Parts: sequence; C-alpha cells; structure tokens
Amino acid sequence: MRAIMEIRGSASQNSPRHSWINRLARCVLVVSVLLYSIHAPASTVWELRIESGIGPGSAGYFISTLEDAQKNDVDLLVLTLDTPGGLDQSMRDMIKAILDSKVPVATYVSPNGSRAASAGTYIMYASHIAAMAPATNIGSSTPVSLGGPPPSLPLPGQGDQGDQADTQDSKEDGPANSATAMEKKVLNDAIAYIRGLALLRGRNTEWAEATVREASNLTATDALKLNVIDIIATDLQDLLVQIQGRQIEIGGSDVQLNLSNITIEVKLPDWRDRFLSTITNPNIAYILLMIGMYGLILEFYNPGMGLPGVVGVICLLVAAFALQMLPINYTGLALILLGIALMVVEAVSPSFGIFGLGGVASFVLGSIMLMDTTLPYYKISLPLIAAMTTASAAVFLFTLAFALRARNRPVCAGTESFPGKTATVLEDFEHSGMVRFEGELWRAESNHPQIKDSIVYIHSRRGLILKITDDQPPLSTSQET
Repeated sequence: MRAIMEIRGSASQNSPRHSWINRLARCVLVVSVLLYSIHAPASTVWELRIESGIGPGSAGYFISTLEDAQKNDVDLLVLTLDTPGGLDQSMRDMIKAILDSKVPVATYVSPNGSRAASAGTYIMYASHIAAMAPATNIGSSTPVSLGGPPPSLPLPGQGDQGDQADTQDSKEDGPANSATAMEKKVLNDAIAYIRGLALLRGRNTEWAEATVREASNLTATDALKLNVIDIIATDLQDLLVQIQGRQIEIGGSDVQLNLSNITIEVKLPDWRDRFLSTITNPNIAYILLMIGMYGLILEFYNPGMGLPGVVGVICLLVAAFALQMLPINYTGLALILLGIALMVVEAVSPSFGIFGLGGVASFVLGSIMLMDTTLPYYKISLPLIAAMTTASAAVFLFTLAFALRARNRPVCAGTESFPGKTATVLEDFEHSGMVRFEGELWRAESNHPQIKDSIVYIHSRRGLILKITDDQPPLSTSQET
C-alpha cells in the first residue's frame, strides 16, 4: 500500500499542474528581487585618498572627513592609501578616529604599485576592512627613534623581558646601555599597540609583531593568505562587490554591510586641509620662519616702513602654528635664533667677522637639527638650507665690506669735517668777528685782519668759536679731498 502511495505522489509531483506552479513561484521570486533592487534605499560610499606621508595635514583631512561621514549617515568610508609611513602622533589620531567611528572604514591600498608601510600598516590593522590591490605591499613598521639612529633591535626570541630586565641591563652595563633600554621600551610599546589592533579585528598577531620587530613585508597575495588583510580587489567597484553582506563589528555589535544602488563620492580636501598640508611641510614652515625673522629685523632696522613688519609677523605666526604640529628640536630652533642674532649684531656693530662667522655656523647647525626626526620626508631639504645660509652669509659679507669701506671713508659730517671748509666774513675785523658757515653765524678768530665778504678757510674749532685762516690748511686723511 505504501509503495502505491509513493508512486502516486511521484506522479502528482511530475504532473503538468505542479510544474506550472513551480514556474510561477520562480517568476514571482525574480520579480520580487527586481522590485526590491529598484526600490531599495540607495547606499552612499565616500572615498578619500592619501598618497603621501602621514602627518598633521593628512590626519586632519581624514578625521574631518570621517566626522562629516558620521553626520551624513554615510554607509561606508573608503580610504585609498599609498604611504611610506609618517608621524606617530598623526597615525594614532587617525586610529582613534577609526576605533570611535560609527561608520565602517575600509582601507584600500591602491593603485597597483602602492604600499602601506610603517604607519600605514597600523591604519590597515585598525580599519574595519583591510583590502589591497594586486602588486602592492604592506609592512616595515619598525618605529624610527626620534632625533637619532634607528633602534638596535633584538633578535627574534630575545626579547621582551620587561622593565625589570631593562633595569637589570642598565645596572650592569652602566650609562652606555640607557639608550638601548629606551629603544626597547619604544619597540615594546609599538608591538603591544599593533597586537592590540590585530586582536580587535581578528587579524594575524604573529606577523603584526614581526613587522614591528623585524620590519617584515608582505605582498598582497601573501597578506591575504596570512590573514593580514581581508580582500584583494582589482579596483574600488570590485572591493564594494566583495564586501557586500560582510559582517563587521562597530561599537561592540555586529553590523552587516548592505550596499545597494551605490553612489560613490570622492571627498577632496577643503581649503583648510590644503592650507594645513602646505604649511606643515617642513620646508615651507622653515621658509616662513626665515621670512618672519628677517621681516622683523628689517622693520626694526628701518622703523616706519610697515610692510616688512606686517609680513614678518604674519609669517612668523603661521610658522609657529606649523612648527607646533611638527616634531621640532628646540635646540635647533635656539641655534637658528642665535645665528640670526649674531649676524644682526655683526650688521649693527661690525666686529670684522667674529660675530658673523659664528652666526652663520650656528644658523647651519640649527637648520640641520630643527626637525627632530629621521624620517626623510619630514627633514628640511639640504639645498634649501644651503640657499638660506648663502643668502644670510651674503648679507653678512655685504655688511662687513660696507663697514670696511666706511672705515676708510673721509669724515663728511660733524665737527670733524669742519677743517678745510670755507666761510664768508660778515664784517671787517682784526682779531675776532662774525662769519657765515653753512647758513649759520659763527664767532671767528683770525691772526690777520679780515675784510667783509672775503672767503676764509676754517682751521679748527674751539667750543663755539672757529679759528680761520686765509690759506687752505693741509688736509689729513680724515678730511674731505
């Protein structure tokens, strides 16, 4: 009986009526999907691009864009990244913004040939989605010690014995080992930081430590295999297709990315971000500092001009704003100020080279030491330092040459210039009378009688009395020729 019922059931399923119902259900399903895709809410994706070192300008650009994205309920923010690294504080500010964000952040190393080195690796680990284009690389995240050579890194497995071991080494090796202890602390801090980010996002913690300790690098393919990144995408559209429906964690809860009818907006930096990026360029900040100082010097040297003082104050304030955002060495800044002060002293009170040469040397040393970092893209250009030093030395040499010429020039003003000049007798007199000299009336004495309107020569001066003579007195080297 059961066999008969099974045969009847099979026959009923293969009946024309059942097939027609299946086809109708499929059509309804397809139409429903199409209607949903048409009427589904549009998704907004913002893209911003950083293709330089991570610094105050790029960090401000990213953070302000992310804040605007949260205000506008953007569905996804994509950071297209190509960076050799950057400043630690700027990197940490960006990471804090990502961790606090209510908008998912996808960091995408693109286009082909780009890299996320050093600070870029930390940002990739902090992002909700980490993606790379083919032929890109990630890594080399060893911290570079500020103001000195790179740290002497311990070998793998030698390592992190903690502050107690560092203290023990310092006691045994003496002061010479104190720098090594500090480098270990910096290294361990960086390792703990990136491991924390890896644990938060569920990514490879072992390689995260290796890229800090050993400066390891990975290609996009290897990074995907080792769970360093989530996706390899050929372009932005491919990335958005691959992350559709992905589960990510935001604010402690899982959120599914539902991207449909996507509208992509490229967010360019506004005038403030561009201005900030420009002035925080160490070379631009250095030029503004020099213009400000020399503008004030020119205004003090020749009061009343106005324009040099106004330009100098503005440039100096802008330079001060830029420098407080950059890792500057205050010893270098003090040497620059000392060098300019010595050259000013040389110009005002010539010492025939002592102050001037010392000022030039101090200026050069201060300029080289001004940026307290070994990152090449945050160092002041040596050709720029050479140009500024040459200009300052030229001013110093011109002032010195002018002082030497002035030393040998005959006196042309003051009472020392009186001998040899002429005066007109105003009245007849024998020993004492009045004469006119350069529009003024003077009492004059003579050893010979004088006649009115005659021309006489001044021999010397005694108080308010001129001693005159009929013949021109012999000229000394300090008299006019």
